[in-house]
Amino acid sequence: MTRSRQGSPPTLAQLRALIAVADAGGFCEAAAELNVSQSTLSEAVGKLEDGVGRPLLRRTPAGTVLTPAGIRVLTHARTAVQAACDVLLAAQEDEALSGVLRVASFRSTATHLLPPVLARFRALHPGVTVKMQDGEVAGGGEVQVLSGQADLALVVADEVPGLHLTSLLLDEYLFIAPQARGEHPVTLAELDGLPLLLPPGVNSCNRRVRGFFTEGRLHLNVLEELDEDSVILGMVAHGLGHTIMPRLAAFPFPPGLVALPLPEPLSRPLALAVQPHRAHLPVVKAFTELLVQTLRDSAGVTLLPTRTGQVAHLN
Repeated sequence: MTRSRQGSPPTLAQLRALIAVADAGGFCEAAAELNVSQSTLSEAVGKLEDGVGRPLLRRTPAGTVLTPAGIRVLTHARTAVQAACDVLLAAQEDEALSGVLRVASFRSTATHLLPPVLARFRALHPGVTVKMQDGEVAGGGEVQVLSGQADLALVVADEVPGLHLTSLLLDEYLFIAPQARGEHPVTLAELDGLPLLLPPGVNSCNRRVRGFFTEGRLHLNVLEELDEDSVILGMVAHGLGHTIMPRLAAFPFPPGLVALPLPEPLSRPLALAVQPHRAHLPVVKAFTELLVQTLRDSAGVTLLPTRTGQVAHLN
């Protein structure tokens, strides 16, 4: 039911309450996340609904969902809360950073690139809590950054418009087969129609491999799509198919496999993405610079300068 008139502007507490319920899918879960009582949360959302003059949330058997008005309001609520927090972040000095930094990442980059960065960052800035998020859900890391659900994200640079990017790593795709195949060079003729195991279709790697086959006018024969890289590699090692995946996703290579260059190069240019107006926040800048420096210091990585930062090749 639409209420007759709008009230006073919403408070940040009311907007945070709406965001929490929308993200958690229910009042109980959101109250636990914010460490407040469910009645306090319900009261905040109720006052916000009174202010805008219409319901923003609807309870269903599957959980609490946004109404059409709630969907429209949520985007602005995230922007408003983020802007208020950024006022405090912008005033910080580099040597005394604090707060929470949310970083979305692929599993492969979270496994192989970020741990040393997180350790160094924690030692340098103990007042900042870095929270890792799955960059392959909720539309991907770039969507999480644009919606305000993440501050930074590891992304594939050429798939992300509208964000400030710092180029990081050129991650080569490899053809991975059972060891019995041998190490002779891979040909396009061999790939044509070869049974492949790939990540799910929503995955960036799946899209890139499909594009590779389309451009090469090759027949793509996908046996199965599987979520876990380790499961794919285990199946390949036992002769149940072949795969094509980035070096970072496949490393370290399990026994029983050969990993070889593709006959035509394919890679994913990894970058760190942030909303343009937030790129120079001290905490964001400090994390970005440390990530680039850690890559520069890493053995087996060759850095090349670019206009937006550094790009690295894995050796």
